[in-house]
Amino acid sequence: MCGIVGYAGSNNALPFLIQGLKRLEYRGYDSAGIALAGKSLQIHKCKGRVSDLEAHLLSKEAEGSVGIAHTRWATHGEPNDSNAHPHRSMNGQFALVHNGIIENYALLKSELVKEGYAFQSETDTEVLVNLIEFYYGKGEEVSPEMAIRLALSSVVGAFGIAVLCNDVPEELIVARRGSPLVIGIGEGEYFVASDATPLIGHTKNVIYLNDNDLAIISKNSLVLKTAEDKPASFQISRVNRTLGEIEKGDFEHFMLKEIFEQPITIEDTFRGRVSANRESIVLGGLLDVFPQIVKAKRIILIGCGTSWHAALVGEYLIETYARIPVEVEYASEFRYRNPILSSDDVVIAISQSGETSDTLVALRMAKEKGATILGVCNVVGSSIARETDAGVYTHAGVEIGVASTKAFTAQVTVLTLFAIKLAFAKGELDVELYHEIIAELAAIPGKISTILEGHLKIKEIAAKYKDATNALYLGRGVLFPVALEGALKLKEISYLHAEGYAAGEMKHGPIALVDDNLPVVVVAPKDHYYEKIVSNIQEVKARKGNLIAVVTEGDLILKEMVHDIFEIPESHPAVTPLLAIVPLQLFAYYLAVMRGCDVDQPRNLAKSVTVE
Repeated sequence: MCGIVGYAGSNNALPFLIQGLKRLEYRGYDSAGIALAGKSLQIHKCKGRVSDLEAHLLSKEAEGSVGIAHTRWATHGEPNDSNAHPHRSMNGQFALVHNGIIENYALLKSELVKEGYAFQSETDTEVLVNLIEFYYGKGEEVSPEMAIRLALSSVVGAFGIAVLCNDVPEELIVARRGSPLVIGIGEGEYFVASDATPLIGHTKNVIYLNDNDLAIISKNSLVLKTAEDKPASFQISRVNRTLGEIEKGDFEHFMLKEIFEQPITIEDTFRGRVSANRESIVLGGLLDVFPQIVKAKRIILIGCGTSWHAALVGEYLIETYARIPVEVEYASEFRYRNPILSSDDVVIAISQSGETSDTLVALRMAKEKGATILGVCNVVGSSIARETDAGVYTHAGVEIGVASTKAFTAQVTVLTLFAIKLAFAKGELDVELYHEIIAELAAIPGKISTILEGHLKIKEIAAKYKDATNALYLGRGVLFPVALEGALKLKEISYLHAEGYAAGEMKHGPIALVDDNLPVVVVAPKDHYYEKIVSNIQEVKARKGNLIAVVTEGDLILKEMVHDIFEIPESHPAVTPLLAIVPLQLFAYYLAVMRGCDVDQPRNLAKSVTVE
């Protein structure tokens, strides 16, 4: 959720902290703040965006070579100056920034109140920083590191924290349990962040902290320990991202840039996995476990939000072609359902960030029950990548827009490759069809480029509906999840209420909503559902709904039947979802911009949901 950055070195920490917060603002953007170590702890924070903090600092003296900073997505307490991070302990000894939730904060707070502690905010984070100070005051033998370790042993919940102590101004201490932290290794300096994005341009060498790890950092020293105060195992990884990936370039918003990047990101996702002659698929990350996958009695796909929609596409493709029973579960529900799992099951966890808390907890539970656990995620070194038995990276690159676009199509690309390879390995797909679908997938980037060339026409159509108050999205078969995802994009960034439905279910309730004010978006390319979807369109038309249809190029029947059309190139049904979603992404984007919404940072949403 929230974004954390930290610095320890010889330079003034402030420029890196502010730049880092800007790069992490997609993780939270309702308040921001910094703390710098020196003769005393300097804390500056305010409600609003990082730009508001930057303006606030113009009139302040803020300098120090060790510092921490935070951009917030509120979980405890409304967004205001008091609830903004960093939080200072009551006696001023410590400053702390925190990502996560302390579940037993109320109990800890009541105990601290008995000890004379008073609180200035509504947050669980202030409880934690006061708990650290409480332990620190227990005796001279208690160091800041020991106080932090003692406090964290009392905590129930998830955290990524960075802490400064007034008595040791040259030292920065960080720890994680459930919320990611990465340490960048520079020359005579170290960087800390919630993900690697702020480190781009500063260092390529990073260490991803493991759960229950703690690091003590100064400009010339990095010591990694476990929660038990033993040396922690770690490896130095390389980050090869470029500044161009985290800048908007000529685009007005990151979301539009990322929509337009999809021809490249889809190709990057299947590059090296589809042979040059388009005759075979190789998923290197699954080689060791593929025999178990082929023998699986059931496959369970878990995810949240957009990743759940990608999983639904995967369900259709795996069952249709590989003929293995598939279940799709919300990760947030799966872990509480006490599901029946065995060693014959394969569970695939899907997450853009690889840090989604609900998905992580669900896969850990499935692992305990003996299932084979696979991961599909976008971030190298993320928790899901490290905790699964095997997996496939999506190679979508950095996605900064909160409403996911290129990550969705990259996930669907991976699931398509997986389904088709599995089907062929099981003998359920003949060679001719296998090669045909591979060739169709390889043609997708070019076809999406064709759709993107017509983006201004989609903008014109969006202008007609910018004052709508509701919308209904309909689809059938493998395109039903596309309708769900299209509706989700619209509601996420335009705040316009939208619902996705299986088109055959429309007459079982949603048809009551249809009138001449309701936009109804129907995903209706020519496939074996075509005649059925045309009947659904007729039902809407008879009730004067405003019809918009995603159609195959040259479809004259629907062109005459509906008010507006989004044309997509003809393709094999197995890969059509990758095309059909693109005009819906553009439609949502342009409509939201016309409504004056912040499409990159929509209200109440954060990019990486690392709390349950």
